[in-house]
Amino acid sequence: MTALRVALLAVATALPVCAAAQQMDHSMPMPGMEAAPKKEVAPRTPAAPSGQSGAHSGHGRQATGGAPAASTPPRPAGAKRKQTSSAASPAGHNMGAMGGMGGAKPEPPNPPPPAAALSGPSHAADLVYAPSDMARAREELRIEAGDVKAYRVLLDRFETQFQKGGNGYLWDAQAWYGGDFDKLWIKTEGSGAYRGKLERAELQALWSRAITPWLDLQMGVRQDFAVSPRRTHAVIGLQGLMPFMYDLEAALFISNRGEVTARFNAQYDLFVTQQLILQPRVEANLSAQNIPELGIGDGLSTIEAGLRLRYQFIPEFAPYIGIEYERKLGNTAGYARDNGKDVGSFRYLVGLRSWF
Repeated sequence: MTALRVALLAVATALPVCAAAQQMDHSMPMPGMEAAPKKEVAPRTPAAPSGQSGAHSGHGRQATGGAPAASTPPRPAGAKRKQTSSAASPAGHNMGAMGGMGGAKPEPPNPPPPAAALSGPSHAADLVYAPSDMARAREELRIEAGDVKAYRVLLDRFETQFQKGGNGYLWDAQAWYGGDFDKLWIKTEGSGAYRGKLERAELQALWSRAITPWLDLQMGVRQDFAVSPRRTHAVIGLQGLMPFMYDLEAALFISNRGEVTARFNAQYDLFVTQQLILQPRVEANLSAQNIPELGIGDGLSTIEAGLRLRYQFIPEFAPYIGIEYERKLGNTAGYARDNGKDVGSFRYLVGLRSWF
């Protein structure tokens, strides 16, 4: 019984303590700890209607002070907000006057130059030095900086041709001397057989004038030596290095007998390496009439297409090997058959390209 009394007494003592613990405010600081101050949050008020004056800014505070604005009734559901003018924009901002926001930016003033700016001599140095001395100095500067005379001699093709019916040779060279705009241009080319006679040879003397950054207009004369009777031609043509490094040459010839012929060739240097260069080349010859004594028919008479692979030990010395195909067309092919010649043939080439 004594033990039972002790247990009942302990239970009766613990019940009030548990009830007090359940009613305790947990926000109260624990012993030894200070309660952190609570931040006061201002009651949120609805924003002013869009029709109110611009004196009210956002969050229900007046623009001139920090006191809360009077609360306004909420906007009914489904009601449309009224458009506000620039005067009723927040903080009184005029959005239409801001640059880049729909308003046109005014152009800066651009008055004409004063009349005094256009007066006086063309060269201001003439006011200090003698005009004759300055004119001589300007001419010397033009010559030294932009009128330098230069020259070049190019042996473009100097080759042996291995072909059916006998091996032959060919040369194609040109040289020029002059400035940036005007040049004297000399061209020569020809071919023949090692065990035969010279088949063709010509020499051209041309005046060359730069008409674009890529093209020169060329005019002059051409003299043929291998044909009989010999012919002299007037020449007008174009030559240049076109964009993407295409080397083009086109010429129209009018002989002293009234024969009109034309020639076009193009070539391109494809760098396999810095020293190994593959050069495709194509040439076409045309005639406005038949010339039986020269074996030339009207229209497109001959076409040549070839590849030359050269190794450039130095830019001035580059031997090459290659292959080329020539085809005679139209009446030119008929004249070749009548003379027992091939209409088309392949040629294997070994040659040299050089310049200085």
